[in-house]
Amino acid sequence: MDALAGLVVGVVALPLSMALAVASGVPPQHGLYTALVAGGLIALLGGSRVQVSGPTAAFVVLLAPVSARFGLRGLLIASVMAGVLLVIMGLARMGRFIEFVPYPVTTGFTAGIAVVIATLQAKDFLGLTVAGNPEHYLDRVRALAQALPTVSPWDAAIGVFTLAFLLLWPRLTSKVPAPLVALAAAGVLAAVCAVHVPGFEVATIGSRFQTVGGDGRLVAGIPRQLPSLAWPWSLPGTGGDGLSFDLFRALLGPAFAIAMLGAIESLLSAVVADGMTGRKHDPDSELVAQGVGNIVAPFFGGFAATGALARTATNVRAGARSPVASVVHALSILAALLLAAPLLGYLPMASLAALLLLVAWHMSERKHVRYVLQRAPRSDVLVLLACFALTVLFDMVVAVTAGLVLSSLLFIRRMAEVSGVTLVGDRHPDLDEPLPRGVVIYDVAGPLFFGAAGRALSALEAVEKRGVKAVVLDVADVPAIDATGLVNLESLIARLNGHGVKVILGGVQEQPLRAFARAGWRNRKGRLRIFRESDRAIANARAFVEGAGHSAS
Repeated sequence: MDALAGLVVGVVALPLSMALAVASGVPPQHGLYTALVAGGLIALLGGSRVQVSGPTAAFVVLLAPVSARFGLRGLLIASVMAGVLLVIMGLARMGRFIEFVPYPVTTGFTAGIAVVIATLQAKDFLGLTVAGNPEHYLDRVRALAQALPTVSPWDAAIGVFTLAFLLLWPRLTSKVPAPLVALAAAGVLAAVCAVHVPGFEVATIGSRFQTVGGDGRLVAGIPRQLPSLAWPWSLPGTGGDGLSFDLFRALLGPAFAIAMLGAIESLLSAVVADGMTGRKHDPDSELVAQGVGNIVAPFFGGFAATGALARTATNVRAGARSPVASVVHALSILAALLLAAPLLGYLPMASLAALLLLVAWHMSERKHVRYVLQRAPRSDVLVLLACFALTVLFDMVVAVTAGLVLSSLLFIRRMAEVSGVTLVGDRHPDLDEPLPRGVVIYDVAGPLFFGAAGRALSALEAVEKRGVKAVVLDVADVPAIDATGLVNLESLIARLNGHGVKVILGGVQEQPLRAFARAGWRNRKGRLRIFRESDRAIANARAFVEGAGHSAS
């Protein structure tokens, strides 16, 4: 079953890998190299037994600007840098933290990616002759609009034919993947029309791309050869020769975005695979494997790869139960490269564009976007819209960074909202009898961290100093405290001690207790006592004000 599942996924991945390479701004064989090298290596090392890795649509909006600015060389170097970051994240055991990226962030930039990918396909789908290669979205849309008079009826017809085939074929059968049949049919149709229809001409992989083959001759389309080992920084491209600090600095932002997006997408895909198989993946091992794959693949002409959700789901549905299926998927790509490379050159560019239009439609998250806009809190709607707009109008580097910052700020605000101090008085559950005069109890709830400590403890500034001898702070509901919380609490204790008020902390949990010990806090006679139990704290306060203060202090 694993071998059969791998063959099925390989059939799906073959046209997608080529289309995604073209959309990323490099020749199609580099997509095949990515699926072959990174897909096979990650499968052997990964933390998910059924995940399939390779080039994905999510990366297109990141990779296309890099390849446009720095060429293939810059793209491969950025992929290596992203791989190093992924390995570091995995070794630092950050896999669980990546799963906490907020839903509006992932939904926002996924929808934005879909819009950008769909826009990028207009050129090949309609056969437009576009002047230049604008880097920014609005400039790209303007260039496409200006190029509309150059639309090619033949390219557009092949594109529409392929798109219709992709949409209708699954209604007939799901046993044979639609991309394989649709692109093969479009290639045959284009070849027949080129012979029998006067004036028929469409752009194909063979007419668009030419590569130097192993014998030194120029090959149209995809060369029939294994990926060769080469240093990524030795390839031609802009940004200077070899490795330099300026090139490293220029690629660091894209590399960080590639690593973050790759980590998020691969772990989300692994979670979906867990739900389908009932197994549990190891997120840290998966990050390390993704990193190793992204480090090694560029040395063989591959670029950034990550876990592919659609291919992983296809793998599981086809019966995959082990990494063997993903390895077979990579080997099937190798077989196609060695046996069918000349035939792949006949595939129309409009057909690849049609395939990516469908991919963009499926990844647009329409239902999820609508759900967030209609049901989610306004702050989440703001995050989603911001990530969407930044992805479309700027780039994924800005979108990922801003999305994480916005989500962190909103998280801090929400934690601050749930943190607070409440005067309890005689309603405290550990009280068997009324409090003696001069004792007050406050219930402190929520984490006392840098975003909440000041606001939460400010309520204690209103403590009536006259007549109050002891203040009990019940911190049983404080799970954590940081340096800011310690400083704020220390200031509060000092102010109360200055008015002759003893402070007693009760119900202290493990993390705050360790923080107190690390900060050098000790019981201070007549000024501070620390208890693990709330009832002992109350008893100490009672004894202190009822005349046993000397012994209870």
